[in-house]
Amino acid sequence: MGNREDLLEGAKRCLYDKGYFRTTARDIATEAGVSLAAIGYHYGTKDALLNEAVVVAMQEWAEDLRRVLAEPGDFATTWGKVIDSFATARPLWVIQFELVAHMARMPEMREAFAKAGEQARLGLAELFGSDSERVGAVVQTLVAGLASQWLVDPDAAPSSEDLLEGLRFLTGPAPEPPGA
Repeated sequence: MGNREDLLEGAKRCLYDKGYFRTTARDIATEAGVSLAAIGYHYGTKDALLNEAVVVAMQEWAEDLRRVLAEPGDFATTWGKVIDSFATARPLWVIQFELVAHMARMPEMREAFAKAGEQARLGLAELFGSDSERVGAVVQTLVAGLASQWLVDPDAAPSSEDLLEGLRFLTGPAPEPPGA
């Protein structure tokens, strides 16, 4: 690997270890085994490097999920695998939520997340047997909501069976209003 690739790998390791906002340029250079000046030469700024590292890490998680979900399974099995992926990718989910909270002041990251979100919706739709971005958007909403609940309290987050029960209720016939 060259300095550029070493920096990207070093930035990902720092992100997982320290998070986005606590990672310094010196941390990355040290982790990558390159000079501090290499960041400016290859990426322009530390933030540009960290932004790319976040996007690459998200793509890697998506590929890992794609591999895990390649084996067919029923709804509960499939969503159980999605939920299990939160444990292995916990630092990445923490970073994503950390960044979402600061998006208003980070237009370049908001733009990168929006672009990655579009790709994620299409990829998730495909993983779940659809070519509809709308289906992907619903799956993405479920994944992000589950991840946020899992990060706060994994034991209280909905299981795949809970999710199925809730979706069946929401998509079933409309219940009669009370007193009707």
